[in-house]
This record gives sequence, structure tokens and C-alpha cells, in this order.
Amino acid sequence: MKTYAYGYPRLGKQREYKRLIEGYWKQEVTELQLREGLDRLERERLRIYHQAVDTYPIGEMTFYDAMLDHGLMFGLVPEAVADGLRVGRSWDAPLDLAAYYRLARGADAWEMTKWFNTNYHYLVPPISDQTEFRLVWAKPLLAWQQYQTGVPYLIGPYTFVALSKGYRPQALPQLLASLTAVYAELLRRCQQAGAPLVHVDEPALAGDVPQEHWPLIRQTYQQLAEAAPILLFTYYDTPADWDTLWQLPVRGFGLDLIHSGGAATVQQSTVSALVSALQRHPLRPDQILVLGVVNGRNIWKTSLQRTADYLRQIQHAAQAEIWISNAAPLSHLPVSVASEEKMEPALRQRLAFADERLTELRLLQRLVTNTSASAEKDAELQQWNAYPPPPASWRQETVRQRLASLKGEDFRRPTDYAQRDRLQRQRLRLPLFPTTTIGSFPQTEEVRRMRNAFKNGRISAPEYDQFIREQIRHVVQVQEEIGLDVLVHGEFERSDMVEFFAEKLDGIALTQQGWVLSYGTRVYRPPIIYGDVVRTRPMTVQEITFAQSLTSRPMKGMLTGPVTILAWSFVREDVPLREVAWQIALALQDEVRDLEAAGIAVIQIDEPAFREMAPLRRHRWPEYFDWAVKAFRLASRAQPHTQIHTHMCYSEFNEILPYIEQLDADVITIEATRSKGEVIEAFERHSYPRQIGPGVYDVHSPAVPSVESIVAILRRVARIIPPERIWVNPDCGLKTRRWEEVLPALRHLVQAASQLRQEHQHR
Repeated sequence: MKTYAYGYPRLGKQREYKRLIEGYWKQEVTELQLREGLDRLERERLRIYHQAVDTYPIGEMTFYDAMLDHGLMFGLVPEAVADGLRVGRSWDAPLDLAAYYRLARGADAWEMTKWFNTNYHYLVPPISDQTEFRLVWAKPLLAWQQYQTGVPYLIGPYTFVALSKGYRPQALPQLLASLTAVYAELLRRCQQAGAPLVHVDEPALAGDVPQEHWPLIRQTYQQLAEAAPILLFTYYDTPADWDTLWQLPVRGFGLDLIHSGGAATVQQSTVSALVSALQRHPLRPDQILVLGVVNGRNIWKTSLQRTADYLRQIQHAAQAEIWISNAAPLSHLPVSVASEEKMEPALRQRLAFADERLTELRLLQRLVTNTSASAEKDAELQQWNAYPPPPASWRQETVRQRLASLKGEDFRRPTDYAQRDRLQRQRLRLPLFPTTTIGSFPQTEEVRRMRNAFKNGRISAPEYDQFIREQIRHVVQVQEEIGLDVLVHGEFERSDMVEFFAEKLDGIALTQQGWVLSYGTRVYRPPIIYGDVVRTRPMTVQEITFAQSLTSRPMKGMLTGPVTILAWSFVREDVPLREVAWQIALALQDEVRDLEAAGIAVIQIDEPAFREMAPLRRHRWPEYFDWAVKAFRLASRAQPHTQIHTHMCYSEFNEILPYIEQLDADVITIEATRSKGEVIEAFERHSYPRQIGPGVYDVHSPAVPSVESIVAILRRVARIIPPERIWVNPDCGLKTRRWEEVLPALRHLVQAASQLRQEHQHR
């Protein structure tokens, strides 16, 4: 029984990946230093793999995003950057990295959206009905030739096409056939170079695969299997159709046995379903079954003995060779628990990050293959799960009693939208096409330096509070000078939109070095929800009310929603997600009431993860959206004259507009720029009854939008949605941008809104 691991974090223990690439963007790191630095980082990843497991993939490293790399590999190079993106000589082959990063974050940037139901954002390859693929960069082959270890890694052709955009559904067969020929050429070259296997990721096969697609998928893999032996990986759920999957003529199957129907650990029902499928369709003795049995998306230690028992059941039923692996890529985890020196021991000893998952694979291998007598003598095995019960302080009876007493009316606002809208317009008196931002403003080096100084005790709390007040004073003045209608306080006191609230809620812990990539080089530290969640004091009132005292214009209260706090945290496994979300919602409801009591008329509750948490398979959507909608409604149960906003970005929200409508927010702001109006098209099909602010410029690009480009978006929106219900705003927060980019962009935004007002006043 071999061990196999994949997706080990490319970030590095000291976030070297982030520092190298961002240093290159700032012209502080040369191109040669960047290439050499990523090579060192990759060699370190491979060393860790090699010491921990029997085999692993090669070619996972990227300069920004794997889907972008695959698009370039297969010839999706826009004419605007084609001269600079000649590829083919090495795994880090783009000859002009400036051109490469234009596709990632510049004026020519591809759309960005969530990778399945995770918080990783990938770049969406743009393809059309007429796209002809060609192999212009053999990246996994070149990585194999350079490092001579592991097995070459690829995202599978079905997943690549399924996640691309720009083509009609009826063009899928010809596109998949064209792409399959390119994959086959690449796989043959890998085999000729001596690669023993090729790792192919097909997570799309764990979702809702239309029945008419399976013949195309079988045809694809019949052709690819003739080119090279393939390890085919599905993850984020168990396969929707075991029997059909088994018919694919590949050398081995990688399965996620953890996340079956949203579970967090291997369940007996999942094992029984797999055993039954193996009995109906036995695999060949020369095939490999790679079983994902340690969690690649959460951080609680694996129950080794129970998991070993499950592995033995499967081993007994399968004729194939059994390998053990992680379920889902380890890139969703921080690197190592060893860095968490300040964490409470009762919590720390229960955790397993990426390094610890590799240890668990090794321990499981020993446990399954050794005799029971030798396992009992294995001190490391015995100590892994040897920790006391959770402390009594992790349980809070007050919040449990509040949950138990909830009634139907607690999940609804007391008046309907029409009445609320009338009261809010009388109170706010905003112009047509009101302008606002999503919340955050640039966090400069000075802001980050002062925050670190406060956290490390180098400045006092009064000194830090005074600094934050000066930042708020400045940003309020800037917004008034620009002419925005609804202002924000800038969020200078917040390092991250989830981490900030986690610091102030009981039952949630923060890490020191628990960094995870969200997209490109953007990282965040997911909090750890270990106990019942309770708010013991106001969290945002001080800064928001100070900002409001500086202006007569409405100031938005800024909160992160319960579903997003849940989604971007590592969540306890002993309580249903619904109950944890509702505990967070009750804490936010208390904050909403305090903001209202302080006179705040507009409160924004951000839910960018609302779509993200939806299960892969849609028959499970009603159950999820029922409790997710109720969580938002519980948090946002404000007075009728308080205007509730919510913000969403970088997910396929056009698929869930009926559920978004059920949130009953007064205003929704939503990303629309990188998706090239796809969300706007969705509103053509779904009549949304309340107010909406489609993002009019891409905040993840340094490019400053023109007045004309913003006006064009607004005119398009105004053909679908009545002008009195349209807001004008960026598509996300401005924290990662520089002031010299933000100021002209916001001025253009206000000018565009003014132009639209004039146009509609003359009608």
C-alpha cells in the first residue's frame, strides 16, 4: 500500500511565493531572480514530498494560476500579447513575464471566478465555438525532464473545457475532440520521456455531469489511455456515478472519500457505496485505487484507527492495488502547525495542516500494513490521536439556548421591501445612480506597519486608535471631495474581512502563520472555529460612528456575513454547519442593532462566499440554501428604515439569482467587470425586484477605467433595470490597490454617474 500526495502548498513556509512575485511586480526582484526563486521553492516542495510519501505530481508550480498556464499550453494566446508569450523551452517558459501577467491582472486579464466550491479563484480560459487547440508549451513534460521525479501533472480536458467560457453548449463535442488530440500528443511525449504515469485532475467529474457528456468523456479517455497510463483524480465530492467512472480505461482512479455530500470525515456509508461499486465492476489487478482519506480542506486530525479500518474494508473488496492519499489538494491548507507556537495547546494538538497530513499518510500506511501488535508498540501512532476531551469553555449554553428558541419570524424582516424602500428613500435622499464603494480603501505600507507595531506591543492602544482615526478622517475627506454619495470608513483597522471579526468573537482562534492562497499571490489566514460562537462586545461601532461624525452624508456600517465567515474559516466538525452559521448570524444581529442605535442608516453585510459553499451536485442545493438564506436573514433583521446592502464577487452568481433574491437585501453590489457582463445578462433572464450595483471596474487590475467604459456598462444595465434601482460602484474592495490608481478611477466613476443622471433627467 503506497502513499501519494498532491497539491502541496506552493506558498512556502515564509510566503516566499508571494514575496517573489509581488517583488517582481514592484520591480524590486528581477526576472532572473523570480525564476530562480520559484525553482528553489519548487525543489523544496519536491524534497518535502519525497521525504514523506512514495510518489507525487510534478508540474504543479505556476507563476500565477494553473488554468492560465493550461490555456497558454494549448494556444489560447490573445493577439495583444502573443509576441511576448512565445513558450516551449522550460516549465517557466513565458519569455515575457510582463505579457503573462497582463493576462493575469492587467488590461487584458481573463475573468476570475471560484474554483468549484472553494475560496481559490482561477482565471477562466476564453474559448469560442471555433477555437482550435494546439500544443505550444509542454509544461508538465518540461518539468518532468528538469526535475526527474514524480509524475507529470495536468488538469484534465473535460474539466478544462467545462470551466472555460465563451462557447455554446452544442460546440462541446468538437472542442473536446480538438483538445483531446493535443492532450494525447502531450501524454505520448511524457511517456516517451520515461514518465511512469500521468496525474490528471478531473474534479468536474464529481459534479453534475450531464448524461450526454459521458460518451464524450469515455471517447476522450480511450484516446488518452492509448498515449500514456493515467491516474485520474476526482475530488470535492465522491463521484456522482461510480459505475460509469469505472468504465474509463485509465490506469488508476483517485477518489475523495471525505467530502461525500458535504461530510468532513470518511463515512461508513461512503465506504459501503465504494465497496458495492467495486463488487459490481471489479477493477483489474493492474489498476490502482488512490483513496483520499485525509482531509485536504479542513485542519482537524484524522482518526487514524477508524480510517485504517475503512481502508482494510476497501482493500478486502478491491482486486486493484490500493494507495492512500489526501482528499482534495493540500493547497487549501496552511503549511505546518509547527509555526503555531502561541496557540492554546488544547487546540493545537488537534490540528493537522499540510505537513501533518503527509505525516498522517505515513502513519496510516504503517497502521494498515503492520500487525496489530506492532501498531500497539508504535509510540508515534499511539500519540497522534491521544488528546483530552474539549475544554468545557468551548461550549456556550447561552447561544445554544438562543438557537433553540428561534421562530420563523426571526428569519424575516418585519416589513416588505416596498415599505422599506419608501422609508429608506425618505431618510437617505440619494440622487439617481447613487455612488459608493464596497468598503475598503488602500492599505499602505504605513497602515500595515502600524498594525504590526500595535500587535507586537511597540505602540500603545491609544496611539494605534489615534492613527486609525487619522486614516478615517483622511478617507472621509477624500470621498467627499470626489463626490461619492454613500461613504465608508476605509477599514484601515482590518487586516482581513473575516479575520477582523474572528478576533472579536469567542469560540474562534487565529493562527500566526496559517496562510492560504486565495488567488494569484493574495493570501489570507482562515480562522479556526473551535467552539460555540458568541459576541461579547461591539465589534465595529467605534470606528463607524467616528466616521459618521465627520460627515453629513450616509456612512455604511461594514460587516462580513455569516456564510462567508463560515466558508473562509476552518470549521469544527462536531456541530452541523447550519448551527455554526446561525450562531455567527446571532452575533452579527447584535452588531446590527448596536449600529442602528448609534444612528447608522446603511449597513452592508458582505456575502462573497454565498455561492461558493453550495454543494457540487445541485440536488443538494435546496438544503444548503435554506439554511444559508436564513443565516443572512437572521443577521440582517434590521429596522425598516435601515438600508441593508450585501456584496458578492467572483463566483457564478448568475446561477443562483432566485436564492439571492430570497436574501431580501435592499441593495446588492456584485462583480460584473471581468465576467464581461455575464451577470448583467443573467438579470435579463431573471427579473430582480430590488436595487443592484453591478461593479463598473475591475479592482484586481491596476488599470484605471475610463469614464466611457463605465458609462457603457451603466447604459447596458439601465436597459434591463429601472434607473432608480441602479447603484454605481467598483466590483470589490480597494484594499489591494494604490492611491494613485484609486483616486482617478473613483473620479471617473462619479463623472460617469453624473453623465447618466443628466441623460435620464432629459427623458
